[in-house]
Order: sequence, then C-alpha cells, then structure tokens
Amino acid sequence: MADSYGTRINKYLSEIGHCSRREADKLIEQGRVTINNKIPEVGAKIGRRDKVRVDGHLVSAPEEAPIYLAFNKPVGIVCTTDTKTELDNIIDYINYPSRIFPIGRLDKASEGLIFLTNDGDIVNKILRARNNHEKEYEVSVDKTITPEFISKMANGVPILGETTKKCKVEKTGNFSFSIVLTQGLNRQIRRMCEFLGYEVKRLKRVRIMNVKLDVPVGNWRELTDEEITKINNLVEHSAKISHKKTAQKEEESSSKGIKAKPKSKKPYFGKKPAPGAKPKPGSRSRSTAGKSPKKPSSKGRRGAR
Repeated sequence: MADSYGTRINKYLSEIGHCSRREADKLIEQGRVTINNKIPEVGAKIGRRDKVRVDGHLVSAPEEAPIYLAFNKPVGIVCTTDTKTELDNIIDYINYPSRIFPIGRLDKASEGLIFLTNDGDIVNKILRARNNHEKEYEVSVDKTITPEFISKMANGVPILGETTKKCKVEKTGNFSFSIVLTQGLNRQIRRMCEFLGYEVKRLKRVRIMNVKLDVPVGNWRELTDEEITKINNLVEHSAKISHKKTAQKEEESSSKGIKAKPKSKKPYFGKKPAPGAKPKPGSRSRSTAGKSPKKPSSKGRRGAR
C-alpha cells in the first residue's frame, strides 16, 4: 500500500492544492480518503505509484500555474473546503473555476481579507505562528473604550490557558479600535475583549502582512507579482529566524546537559464512576444551517486586479 518512506498523505493533498493539511486530516478521519482503494490512518505515507482518491475521485498534482487570491469575505461565510456539509462555504461562494482553498480562517461572524490559493507550500509557511506575520483588524465594541482597555489589550490578556503576545492597539473612536496581531489563537480578539468585559459587535480584517484590503465585500482579486514576491521574502526570512532560534535553544540545552522531557498525558479530573456503573454516552452538538447570505451580483471576476 503506502510507502513508509514517502510523503505523508495530508502533506500530499496540501501540496497538490486539494486542501490544507488540517482539512486533509479531517477527510482521512471521516474515511473519505483511500490509498490504493484502502482507507489509511492519519499520518500514513504514500509513494509515487500509489493511487489516492477523495470521495472516490482520483486526485493528482495540478498542471496549472499557482493561484493567489485576496478575497473580502462577507459575514456569514465559513472558511472551509467542506462543500458537502457546510452550505455557506467560501469555495462555493467564490465559485472559482480551479480548485483553491483558504489560507487560515476568519470567523463566520467576521468579515474582511483572507487569502485563497492552490499552493500548499506557502500555506504551511504562512500559518506557522512562530513566523510572526502581522494581521490588522478594525473592531467595534459595545462599550466606551478606555485607556485601561487599550493598555491591557496591548500588553496581553489571559485566554485559552496562555497570555496573548504584546501587540499594537490604537483607539479609533469611542467604540472602535484597530489591533495588529502576530498570533492566530481561536477567536482571539473576541476572547480578549470578553475577558475585559466587552463584546465585539463588528470585526473586520483589513491587512495580512503586506497586502491591504482594497476590494468590496464579496469580491476578490489576484495578488500582484510584487505582492507575491514580498510574501515569499517575508516567510523565507521569518523561517530562517525561527530555525536559528530553535538551533540556539538546542545548543543551550545540550551544553547544560538538559534532556527534553517526554510529553505526558493530561491528568484526568473527571469524577470516578461508581463500581459497575456504565459511562454515560457523550452528547453530540447539533449545528443548524442557516440561510445563505445573499451574494453580491458584482463578485468573482469583477474584483479589482
């Protein structure tokens, strides 16, 4: 079946532009991927002669040129390639003639700039949190913004078991501010505001690295050659810095005789069941598909170039 010395199946699906690695793992877990007509495990590797199928369709590397799009996502659209279960998915909304997938995510309740591509290599580089790529947002909240709020947001807020990195925050109105993040924690800005007693009313991403949002809601445009070159330079530079820091840490640990501790399993804090008692079946959350937001008539190829 799969070659143990080949390429991981999730990496392969990402590199050929089928989907991101994360989405590939989900497809594998759902049993929708086969290698030589057999369902593989997550982490399986493939060789050159292996036949990979998704939902029964043979997939292979595309012969077309790389695609890089800047899209102004409307509120209500979900950043997923799962077109079967999510009606309001970004792929069907854009309806691009070639296979593409989003780089990262933007909450369903949020709007603004997101990249889409068929280049799996650049996706993995951009999504590395340690690369410190800037993303700028415009945010509106439900209460008057105070100097204390700005200071706390800028210096770090405890969410999801860690304190957020220091960031640039500027008040732009009594109920609005701009923020530049170099992290990508789940619903980070909303959680930060919630911790400080604020509720986000509107969240719009207006910049990713060197690319600014400059198309109307629901429209897309192709990235320019200059923008793509700059992005590649940024990810290459940050990757070198990251590798250098990692090497320094390993060298320091080696000189001190420190060995890396193996990862331990998280302790179980649940209640111990009574002798002979059967565990209660887990409950599944149900998601309801709402109505698809109305698509602008001027989307797609009318995006500025």
